[in-house]
Amino acid sequence: MTKRAPLDWGIFALLSLLWASAYAFNRLAVSTGAPELGLPPQLIIPTRLTVAAIILLIVARLSGQKWPPLRDRKSWLAMAVMGIVGTAAPFLIITIAQRTIDSSLAALYVAATPLFVASMAHFFFRDDRISLRKAFGLAVGFGGVAVLFGPETISAFGSASVIAQGLCLLGTFFYALSAITARYARNIPPFVFSAGFLSFGAVASWPLLLAVDYTSLTPSTSAIIGVIGLALGPTALASFLYMVLIQRTSATFQSLTGYVIPIISVAIGYLAFKEVQSWNVLFAFALILTGVWLAQRSATA
Repeated sequence: MTKRAPLDWGIFALLSLLWASAYAFNRLAVSTGAPELGLPPQLIIPTRLTVAAIILLIVARLSGQKWPPLRDRKSWLAMAVMGIVGTAAPFLIITIAQRTIDSSLAALYVAATPLFVASMAHFFFRDDRISLRKAFGLAVGFGGVAVLFGPETISAFGSASVIAQGLCLLGTFFYALSAITARYARNIPPFVFSAGFLSFGAVASWPLLLAVDYTSLTPSTSAIIGVIGLALGPTALASFLYMVLIQRTSATFQSLTGYVIPIISVAIGYLAFKEVQSWNVLFAFALILTGVWLAQRSATA
C-alpha cells in the first residue's frame, strides 16, 4: 500500500464529511415526507451549482491559476463531461430520489461507486484490467447491491421506493464516471477544473428552472438552509478538495470515500432525523464493502 501523508488523510476525511452531509442537506431542501414545505429538484440543482460555480470562479481568478487554451479540446471536454454527466446529472437524480427515501439509504448506494469505477477502468485504462479475483470481488459487491434493494423489490416493483433506489443506483454510476473523467484532467489546476466543471454543470441545469411553478412555492426555513448548505459545503468546497485529492493521490484512493460516506450519512441520518435501516441494508453494505475490498486487493496484489 502507498504511504499517504497526514494532509492527504485530512483532505480525505473532510471531503468524506462534506459529501456525506449532502444527503442530509438534500433531505432538508426537498423536505422528505412533506414536499409542500420543500423546494423542487428543478430549482435546487441550478441554485446549488450556480452558487458553487460563482464561488469557485472567484477563487480561481484570485489564485492566478491559468485556464487551458481553447485549442486544448481534451481539457475542455473533460470539464464538460465532469460537469454535466458527473455532477449535474447525479445531483438531479439523487435529489429526486430523496423525495421518497431516507437520506441514509440514498447515501448507502455511494458504497457501490468503487465497484463501478473498477468495472469501467477495465475498458478505459490498460493498466487497470479486471483479474479473476477482481471479478469475484465485483460479483460479491454487486450481489450486495441486489440485497440492498431488499426482498420486497419484486413484489413492490414499480413502487416509488423501488424507483427511487433505482435512481440512486444510476446516480452512483454517474459518480463513478466522474472519477474516471477526473483521471484525464490531472494536468488542469484544481481551482480551474473545479470552477470549470461546476460552470458547465450549472449552465446545463438552467433549463430546469423553466419547469418550476414559482407561485406554488412555500419553502420552510430548513429547506432554504438545505439549499445554501448544499451549495457551500458539498458542492463548492468539496469540488475543490476533490480535485486536490485526485492530483495529490489517485482516483482509486479518492473513490475509497465510498467506504466512509455511508457510515457518516447513517450516523447523521440517525442523529438528525431518527432514520433506522433494516437488517438487509446493513448486510448489503457489508457485502458491498467486502466486494470492494477484494477488487481493490487484487489491484495491489
